[in-house]
Amino acid sequence: MRYRTLGATGTVVSTLCLGTMTFGAETDEAGSFAQLDRFAEAGGTFIDTADVYSRGISEEIVGRWLQARPGMRDRMVIATKGRFSMGPGANDAGLSRVHLTRALEASLRRLGVEAVDLYQAHAWDPLTPLPETLRFFDDAISAGKIRYAGVSNFTGWQLQKAALLTQHLGLAPIVTLQPQYNLLAREIEFELVPVCENEGIGILPWSPLGGGWLSGKYRRDTPPTGATRLGENPERGVEAYAGRNAEERTWRVLDAVRQVADELGASMSAVSLAWLAGRSAVTSVILGARTTEQLDDNLTAADLTLDAEQIRLLDEASAPPVGDYPYGRPGVQQRGRELPTG
Repeated sequence: MRYRTLGATGTVVSTLCLGTMTFGAETDEAGSFAQLDRFAEAGGTFIDTADVYSRGISEEIVGRWLQARPGMRDRMVIATKGRFSMGPGANDAGLSRVHLTRALEASLRRLGVEAVDLYQAHAWDPLTPLPETLRFFDDAISAGKIRYAGVSNFTGWQLQKAALLTQHLGLAPIVTLQPQYNLLAREIEFELVPVCENEGIGILPWSPLGGGWLSGKYRRDTPPTGATRLGENPERGVEAYAGRNAEERTWRVLDAVRQVADELGASMSAVSLAWLAGRSAVTSVILGARTTEQLDDNLTAADLTLDAEQIRLLDEASAPPVGDYPYGRPGVQQRGRELPTG
């Protein structure tokens, strides 16, 4: 396992993070404990959950595991999130001080901890003034209930505004961004990655395997069936089968990943994760496995190194389609400037 600092902080985390969205839903408690044990044995030190994962059950499972493993709380950096609805009330969702106060206290109870190391806004809230949310984070840090604040699923302007407001108002900074990012979804490179590089914000990619697509288990023009996420629901979320199957770029990317995997004698999943872990500003890649066997395969990415040619092949195959302006070559050249040579 390799390690990096959490954004611009001094806290060190493993470059692979165990995501727990499957806990209590696709993975029962025994299977969840097995994953947590295996992750810890491999040197993993970073666990990510959220209150809405299985309606709080994921946090409860992580909390019971921490209680059953003396000393593990001090080894692990624990992250959770709040924003989405956890009840029928008008204030049971959002990033308001009222909701986040209740959400954080409930998460602390379920996890059985006095503080979480990273507390994240799970998504933007158009109804709550951003300073209200940022002041809540700052107060929670001062109260010792969270160590750092982060956000998830923000757009470029939203993240930049949050970063600048913390500086202007003298509040605790945003240290991480948790976005969708993988070889099939690279659009965050247009705006979000530059913001993160400029502001020292660490990126924690979710869906690093594109909902299973980058493992190579799906076939062209053959809708999946059986006990896979798309087999059970082919129209599931952003990884829905029909849309990606229709894009030639999908199969071009998978061919490139398969070629590199064959060269290295590694799985396609490991290659995809290793590529992502090497991207600019990425702190830790969030794994989301159903089974310990899937987790074992993902963990092989920790020590996998891609050479320059393999990275170039993957970069070119996965380059997102873009117009000339503002993100294409003419737009990029227009924003560039070099010092005179003499």
